[in-house]
Amino acid sequence: MNRLEIIDGADDAAIADWLHGYLAGALARSIGAVAIAVPGGSTPFPILQRLAQMPLDWPRVTVWPGDDRIVPEDHAASNIGRIRAVMAPAGAHCVPLAEQARPPHFALVWLGMGGDGHIASLFPNSDPRADDPSPVRHVRPDPLPPEAPFDRLSLTIPALLASDHVAFVIRGADKRALFTAAAAGQNDLPIARLLREATQPVTCFT
Repeated sequence: MNRLEIIDGADDAAIADWLHGYLAGALARSIGAVAIAVPGGSTPFPILQRLAQMPLDWPRVTVWPGDDRIVPEDHAASNIGRIRAVMAPAGAHCVPLAEQARPPHFALVWLGMGGDGHIASLFPNSDPRADDPSPVRHVRPDPLPPEAPFDRLSLTIPALLASDHVAFVIRGADKRALFTAAAAGQNDLPIARLLREATQPVTCFT
């Protein structure tokens, strides 16, 4: 990785504005649809709600979750269910993860990071590999988070890196320190493995 930009103090509105500008540019450069991957959890949805209200050629945007819990789409823990509720009314096409899915090349992959250095649902115990031949993996976190005790599907490192740009939203000093250490190659957590292989621009909002 040689093109990392860290943007400090970005609030939800600033991140939504950046995403809107990035997607507008990607659509202008493409004659067809553009695909993005977005994270689950609590952080992204206020940003996505702002983004979905902005004018864009949304029918040409395909939205994938970077990972999901293996639950019905109408379950409260379903990432695709929450993504569809926000993005489908704007006109975006929302695609659920499946074990046999063949994800596209993404214009943008937006990721979060856990306090243990996991990205998507690539937890340290799953030993994610940069040369994984499969784009989607069935993963069981160990230990299972009590608030979400479900197996997961996750895009793998190669699928996440099949993208033009990678963006992170990292909240909190401890996570910021862990991300900085990973970017410097000071650990071998999933976040570090992805950053080590990234050749595209990486933007991190803190």
